[in-house]
Amino acid sequence: MNTFIKSAVVICLALFTTHLSTAQTKNLKTVDVKVYGNCGMCKKTIEKAANVKGKSNAVWDADLAMAKITIDSTKTNVDEVLKRIAAVGYDSENFRAPDSVYENLHGCCQYDRPSKKE
Repeated sequence: MNTFIKSAVVICLALFTTHLSTAQTKNLKTVDVKVYGNCGMCKKTIEKAANVKGKSNAVWDADLAMAKITIDSTKTNVDEVLKRIAAVGYDSENFRAPDSVYENLHGCCQYDRPSKKE
């Protein structure tokens, strides 16, 4: 009898955990976004700005100048992530980094910037 109760508790916990993880997965949204940069140092800075535990994660590809951004849509949105990336000096499709921040990037990180949108 005691083994039966332990088994039932373990099964209930497993089902509950699976349910919680499914609920969290429903809120995840992944997009690919153009983020300008050049090198490994850019990658480190872009990903550090974008990655907030429990809210957002990004992986930046230097060859394609693309970031794969995954967010928990109940806690943040893609624009907030792109604003954080722009704040550290990197332009994206939607946000331009402040000129003063871009100009302070290391020389190898200063990419050819897209034209300003008027």
